[in-house]
Order: sequence, then C-alpha cells, then structure tokens
Amino acid sequence: MQTRKLGSGGLEVSAIGLGCMGMSFAYGSPEERDERESIATIHRAQELGVTFFDTAEAYGPFTNEELLARALKGRRNGVVIATKFGFQFDQKGELTGLNSRPAHVREVVEASLRRLQTDRIDLLYQHRVDPAVPIEDVVGAMATLVREGKVRHLGLSEAGEQTIRRAHAVHPIAALQSEYSLWERNLEPKIIPLLRELGIGLVPFAPLGRGFLTGTVKRAEEYPESDFRHGDPRYQGENFEANMRAASAVRNLATRRGVTPGRIALGWLLHKGPDIVPIPGTTRRRHLEDNAGAADVSLSAEEMTALDAALSPEKVSGPRYNAKRMSQVDR
Repeated sequence: MQTRKLGSGGLEVSAIGLGCMGMSFAYGSPEERDERESIATIHRAQELGVTFFDTAEAYGPFTNEELLARALKGRRNGVVIATKFGFQFDQKGELTGLNSRPAHVREVVEASLRRLQTDRIDLLYQHRVDPAVPIEDVVGAMATLVREGKVRHLGLSEAGEQTIRRAHAVHPIAALQSEYSLWERNLEPKIIPLLRELGIGLVPFAPLGRGFLTGTVKRAEEYPESDFRHGDPRYQGENFEANMRAASAVRNLATRRGVTPGRIALGWLLHKGPDIVPIPGTTRRRHLEDNAGAADVSLSAEEMTALDAALSPEKVSGPRYNAKRMSQVDR
C-alpha cells in the first residue's frame, strides 16, 4: 500500500489505517466480539501494508490498548501506534469527565505504554479538548514526553480553530483526528484550510459514515442499548430514511463501477488530498480487505463533483451527535 505523511515531522503511515475501537468498545455487544478474529484482522492488515493502528485508553476503557498489544507482540517494528488521553475514569472504569491536567497526561501515557507493551507511542492525541486546562499547558506536557522519547508525534482530536493554532505554536502538531466523510463535511469551511496552512495532516474517523455509506446500517432501535448507534440521532425516525436516500448515490456509483460502496466512500476521501489518512474501523478480515482495496480506486473529477453534490451537508438529516457528545467537541 502507498504511504502518506502526516505533518512536517516525518511521520509516514499507510494511506489507509485501521481504527481498532470497535474490537473492544462502542459497537455491538460484548458477546458479539471475537478477539481471535480481531487479532487476525490486525495481522491481515499488516500483510496488506497497513502500518497505522488507532486506539485509545477510553476504548474499553483500557482493554483495546491491551488487545492491540497482544496482536502486535513480536510485530512492533514498522508499525505506527496512535493512542489518546483526555478523560477521567473512576475505579470501576466509568467515565466521569475530562482531564488533561499535565500530571494526568503523564500518568496516562505511562499506563498506555504498559498496556501497549511498548517503549514509545508514535502519535499521541488529546482525545477531547479540556476547557479547564489551557491548551498550552497540555501541549507543553505532551512535548516533554516527546523530549523524553516516550512519544514521537503529537495530535489533537475534535479541536477547533483557535485551539489548533495555539497548540501548534507550542509544539508542531502532526495530525488532527476528527469525523470527516462524504456524510459529514463540517471540517471543510474552516478546519481543513487551517490544517493546510499549518502543515497538519487530517485523520478522519468514521470515514464510512458509521455504516450509512456502505448501506449496512439498521434503525437505532434495532441495536442494543450498549451500542453507540442506539442513541445516534441520524439513525432515528425520519432522519434514518433521509440519510439512506442521500447515501444511495454512493451505492449507485459503486454498482456502476463494479466495486463496493465502501471503496467509493474511502476513495473520495483519498482524492481530497495527500494529507488525509482515513482510519476505517472493522473487526473482520473480509471488511478490512475491502477497505484496503480503496487505495486502488480512481475517481474522475466528474464523479467527485457528483458525490459532493449528492451528499452536501443540507442533505444529511440530524445532528452527528446527541447534545451531551456535541458538548465535548471544540467547535
């Protein structure tokens, strides 16, 4: 697989990464998760040239980092591991709020290194911006860990314009991770131009529109309460119908081209610029293989324009998060 560079500090990754969250957290039920298949999926990703693996302390919490460590045992060389900090958990592992205090950043990184069974984190993100802690203090603590060799590159997740500028002034930011896809275009007016001004890469999560772009989703009520999608406004009521109609443009083009809708959706992202590296999440080898094939999809200018128009922001129905989750997005 081809590689791409994130930021100006020499961080080189595969053009498509692998989001590992769903292997331990958020989607499906614990009974549906298959660790052996997840580990086989990570191994298959490496065989296909995927070098970029995304996790976080919050996924589980903690268990996803441990799973990734088991999968990469004896396979660490040549792999780029990205993880995140920024939340506070109680003794039961329940999320109690945000916490990016410098002392906590160090504690989390030390714990992540132990769980990941590695001596360095290749890309460390602040998972959500903590309004109680100046971003200069947060990035200052992260930069100290870079100087100590425990972290190689720094990132932010779901950060807004001013936060990005202030953070980058303290230490170069290699990447912003945020939701971006044909189905969610909120970054286009201001964030993407700013990233390109500063030389920061973009790592889109949910690049398949949380399943809408592949046509594999069900209504919210058909998912268990433990599943993220059960409470997603875009899966509910009339929003669901409207979003399925909008996403049909992807499925129709895929049929004409003889490829899967997922490859069209990921191909669209890759065509948006060489500084964009999507991290589709999956727990199955067959889906991984399909996603990896998107790197070979070529879309014409006419096809890109048609997709842009078919899924313009006004044609997507419902907010991307509920009010509580949106309150944690820094814009």
